[in-house]
Amino acid sequence: MGERTGNDHRSLIKQVLDDGAGPARSALAASWRRSMTLYGLDPESRGQVVTLTEGQLRAAREAMEPVTQAAQGVLDRLFLAVGDAGCCVLLCDASGVPVERRGMASDDDTFHRWGLWPGAVWSEAVEGTNGIGTALAEKRAVTIHRDQHFHARNIGLSCSSHPIYDHLGRLAGALDVSSCRADQTEAMLGLITAAVADAARAIEAQAFRKAFSEARIVLAGDVAERNTAALLAVDRDDLVVGATRAARLALAITDERIAAQLAASEVLGGGSIEADLLEAERGAVRRALALNNGNVSAAARGLGVSRATLHRKLHRLGSDRRRPLIATVANLRQVCSAP
Repeated sequence: MGERTGNDHRSLIKQVLDDGAGPARSALAASWRRSMTLYGLDPESRGQVVTLTEGQLRAAREAMEPVTQAAQGVLDRLFLAVGDAGCCVLLCDASGVPVERRGMASDDDTFHRWGLWPGAVWSEAVEGTNGIGTALAEKRAVTIHRDQHFHARNIGLSCSSHPIYDHLGRLAGALDVSSCRADQTEAMLGLITAAVADAARAIEAQAFRKAFSEARIVLAGDVAERNTAALLAVDRDDLVVGATRAARLALAITDERIAAQLAASEVLGGGSIEADLLEAERGAVRRALALNNGNVSAAARGLGVSRATLHRKLHRLGSDRRRPLIATVANLRQVCSAP
């Protein structure tokens, strides 16, 4: 689309919305329609940027703190990649309010005038179609380029945004890279969009690892090949205690399933519960034998069973393996008796 202002921009939006086919069904047109009919916004509005008070911004930052802490390094790296192209980086909460920002000091005055600053409200309900607000409304990555914005006052901006989900799979906010340079090309926008997507997934993964720091973090099998943010948190009993949104969607994991003590093998294809129990018992017997240098009587005492019971377990557990456990006992004895 070519750049338009004032009445031209309003006419463009009205024309698209009045057209009942093709473009009117696009995600962009759907956002324009929400902006005009649901939120009652005027494309020609020249109102001031809505900004939170210092107290409101402080509260928003506190609520966003777990994600913000996890995002620091990612934000720095993303800004190093896009800062020289005249872009700023914004981490926003679920209300579309930037709580963290990276930008060149030389561009600060310009971005502040545009409202690309901590405390400004970029929800779709306030600013109409825009990268941050529309990504949150659609719950997917979007790029809003210049006169694709709903408000005529924002048509000088190009914004690439990606939603971010917290460790419980809930929408936490959005990551945005915005530019107000007129020479921003479609090719450059494509590169920025890809970088924002990678950074958003990295923030989600880092926040998830921090939230479940005492659990084992597992890539969700084949899903991980397509989405590196598909992670599971597994406890010492191999029960799933957490899952990222990507893993929840791919593996049909819900809070209810996690609360019901979901076995990791059930979603990762690791075998039946019976097989898991058998493998756990086999591991316990092997550890007991190793700790007692292959002495069956001592291992039995350590396990709290009789020597005869342990012998039966050795034969039973070994029958499912190519290398029976009874051979392990013999090997341990041989090693311990060697000079």
